[in-house]
Amino acid sequence: MSRVFNFSAGPAALPEEVLKQAADEMLDWHGSGQSVMEMSHRGKEFISIATAAEADLRELLGIPANYKVLFLQGGASLQFEMIPMNLLAGRPVADYVHTGEWAKKAIKAAKNFCNVNVAASAEDKSFTYAPAFADWTLTPEAAYVHYTANETIGGVEFNWIPATGDVPLVCDMSSNILSRPLDVSKYGLIYAGAQKNIGPAGLTIVIIRDDLVGKASPTTTAMLNYKTHVDAESMYNTPPTYGIYIAGLVFQWLKKNGGLAAMEQKNIAKANLLYHYLATTDFYRNPVAPSDRSRMNVPFTLKDAALDEEFLKGAKARGMTQLKGHRSVGGMRASIYNAMPIEGVAALVEYMKEFSASKG
Repeated sequence: MSRVFNFSAGPAALPEEVLKQAADEMLDWHGSGQSVMEMSHRGKEFISIATAAEADLRELLGIPANYKVLFLQGGASLQFEMIPMNLLAGRPVADYVHTGEWAKKAIKAAKNFCNVNVAASAEDKSFTYAPAFADWTLTPEAAYVHYTANETIGGVEFNWIPATGDVPLVCDMSSNILSRPLDVSKYGLIYAGAQKNIGPAGLTIVIIRDDLVGKASPTTTAMLNYKTHVDAESMYNTPPTYGIYIAGLVFQWLKKNGGLAAMEQKNIAKANLLYHYLATTDFYRNPVAPSDRSRMNVPFTLKDAALDEEFLKGAKARGMTQLKGHRSVGGMRASIYNAMPIEGVAALVEYMKEFSASKG
């Protein structure tokens, strides 16, 4: 059976080259006579895998030496709680920017720990844009400023980095990390679930500046304290070993294919191909402000929602899956992360043209 073009928002497609290497190494990693899934996380074999993965990630993102890299579990959702538990440091307020469903969840979690100032919100236009920085109302004494770089459901992406001065900038980059070059030094903390652009579900990456470690509330338990994991180099408990291994292979794949600058150009080409077609037709519609359209997640609706199921059935018959939009917004959504080849986007556009011609 040939592989499909998988447009899933996550767990998402992985590079075929990575999957083949993992398959080749499944029973015997580098002559060790065992699978990575069977290795002790404290053995020299796995330590070498984790060390290489961190080094490659640091190289790809240009992570400064005064930042720690953590390989954790619990997804971005656990970080919604760990962030206020670790970064409030006695301050009563944190600033959050509300741009959609994932920002909403982060805000809800933070309210259990502090007063949340919603510094800006896109709710007035159904979360179809990223609020301009000039419209943010920040709190000078805030412990940190949090925003979601890319809203997976709504297809809204920040194409700029907020300048928050001495207040640490915190960002959920789950769905666009590694899709373009990034100045990590502008952030206090970056976190990302792996299942979009990094690897399989179950791994979460946290990049945290040194000065923000060790400020957790006294009531914070060991597992939820960043210092615990920094001190133990992500080995306080058994980490998601296979997820780290696959992430490491993805990092190697990115380096082999020109790094993040080259990946950005590929992602721009894919997104432009789809958005340019959407601009030529009234059969499909993307609601997001053009300047804030995501390169990673492209939601669109059909002129007649009654045709949705037929559209999805036809796409599946042509080897294109997971195009159904999130249940909260309906319609369609094409997630075109790093591993999606431009041939997949071209096939989708061609099918969209055929479908609209037959139904329009």
